Amino acid sequence: MNYKEIKPHKELEPFIHSYWELKGDKLDRQWERNFPDGCAGLVMNLGETCLTDNGSVAMEFGKTYVVGAMTSFKDSFIENNTHLVGVCLRPATFANFYNYAPQNELTDATVEFEKTNSFNIDQIRVDLSNYLNLYFTDRIKNKKNQLLSVIDDIHSSNGQLSIYELSKRNHTTVRQLERSFKTQIGISPKEYSNIIRFQNALSIIKTSGENRSLLDIAFECGYYDHSHLANEIKRKTGLSPSQL
Repeated sequence: MNYKEIKPHKELEPFIHSYWELKGDKLDRQWERNFPDGCAGLVMNLGETCLTDNGSVAMEFGKTYVVGAMTSFKDSFIENNTHLVGVCLRPATFANFYNYAPQNELTDATVEFEKTNSFNIDQIRVDLSNYLNLYFTDRIKNKKNQLLSVIDDIHSSNGQLSIYELSKRNHTTVRQLERSFKTQIGISPKEYSNIIRFQNALSIIKTSGENRSLLDIAFECGYYDHSHLANEIKRKTGLSPSQL
């Protein structure tokens, strides 16, 4: 499997994390697992039909799909004729480009986009990054992310601030914060914080190897104990800590 990421044009960096392209090779015939990161995205299939969402969705050739924020792992089947291109949006930026369903209607789902919003397959084949840069630059409706300061607070604390503290810091109410997150990201601020905390723990586990105990990592990342962290890893990845 060949996978590469491409940075968007500088003007689009506040809204788009990266463009990516995945191609299967002749030895591929496997399930590829993705973990939740709190971001929505878009995928176009340039190859043969690709199964995703743990086998429940078949992405067809030439079609564009919206992928909502994930709360658990998602498996896609990669074969030698698989060819996907995609866009990883930053949190709460979907509405900067599209008038579409609220994000909570897309959570954990992969949904075919209508043709008016789909990518042009001929142009994307010629020059992926140039086409996508022009596509999103032309579509941008506003350059303001109303949740940016809240999202920054969540990331800077590695997901360990309470929702009350987040609302207080950002001069809003818990109820308004809940409503904004579900509409613009698809999940609650608590679930988003849990994902960022999980991602931080995952990074520490992968980089520390056997040098640190799971209990030590759990305490650093704000979990009650090692079983609390292990259960969260299992829920979001389908794996035990030792399998990561």
